[in-house]
Amino acid sequence: MNIGLLGCDRQILDLLAAAVADGGRVAVACDLDAETFAAAVARGLCERTLSRDASWESLVDPRQTDVVFVGADRWNEGRADAVRRIVQAGRPVVVSHPLDLSMLWAYEIDMIRGDSRATVLPFLPDRLHPFVARLRSLLEAGLAAASPFGGIDAIVMERRPEAFDRDAVLRAFSRDADLLRAIAGDPKRLSTLGATPQSATFTTLTVELNGPSSLPVRWQVVRGDRPGARLSLMGERGTVTLEIPDGPTDAWTLREQPADGSPPRVATLPFDRPRAVLSLLSRRDAVESDAAMPPATWSDAARTIELAETIPRSVAKGRGIDLHQEEFSEIGTFKGTMASLGCGIVLAGLLLLVLATLVGGIASAAGWEFGERLAGAWPWIILTVLVLFLSLQIIPLLIPQPPPNRKN
Repeated sequence: MNIGLLGCDRQILDLLAAAVADGGRVAVACDLDAETFAAAVARGLCERTLSRDASWESLVDPRQTDVVFVGADRWNEGRADAVRRIVQAGRPVVVSHPLDLSMLWAYEIDMIRGDSRATVLPFLPDRLHPFVARLRSLLEAGLAAASPFGGIDAIVMERRPEAFDRDAVLRAFSRDADLLRAIAGDPKRLSTLGATPQSATFTTLTVELNGPSSLPVRWQVVRGDRPGARLSLMGERGTVTLEIPDGPTDAWTLREQPADGSPPRVATLPFDRPRAVLSLLSRRDAVESDAAMPPATWSDAARTIELAETIPRSVAKGRGIDLHQEEFSEIGTFKGTMASLGCGIVLAGLLLLVLATLVGGIASAAGWEFGERLAGAWPWIILTVLVLFLSLQIIPLLIPQPPPNRKN
């Protein structure tokens, strides 16, 4: 497998190490800083003679690369535009998550992907761990009052980030949000506690998510010795806790603790995040995955970015934010534009009516014949604009609908 690199970061370096171990090689490297390139060479991931600053246009050529890995370090507008062009060309892409905490950019890529049929695979493998499927099954049983732990009262996720600055915390949340969505469903409302608009860091941030089952889901930042997370299902008759390390191949631990004081059941299972992503890439043409949980798609990644982008707004307003389940597409954008344009036409028509009445009155008093004719033409002007506006509404009917799109 010939790999193209567009930027890099820790996730992409781990993914690249797994790909090289399976026989892959870096054929083209773009937008790599000297330090990252030296680290990749030291780990034997690429040749020292490889140019680290090739043009991104070479990544569009399928004869040079089979897949493109995109990293988030030193993210810039030039790399963002390169990703647009690469996805538009239909190339398979694996991206670090999150690349950019911009909802608009994420959904723009989603619309481009829908047109080009490109595979855009986010680095979000955590939901594929078998323990996540176990938590999901316990939650569903709890909601149906059939769980050995009784009804599930709440889901709590404690994140121990490497850094507490706003950007680092929001990026950590965007990754964890995909795991919470996979277990509890897509939230409908987001609210925050423990942070102020003037805070440069989020050391005490708590995010409350209200999902479709009305089950409270809480994500909070805590301090700890090692970066990682703890995900807990709080039941009537016990608690289930999942320890999630940050290492790419570290073992996860699931602890089921009944409330009756009986010994806990503890299970440990290793998880290789990079190989999980590579396995998805190798079967990207499959209609469905055989994993216990469906893999994350770019639409899922865009949704987590939207959730992360909502946190500063909630902090600034000091209240909860309702989340709308919008389907972002070119047709949806067209309808939104037409709705805004329709409102503008109504307001402009009212303003034109007032001006025409004023000009007509002045022209009549001054004996200005041309002014009277001009003022009297306002109904025809509005009618012409309305006819043109209504004619635009048939444009979606003239565009052939694409075939059903696969999720990746």
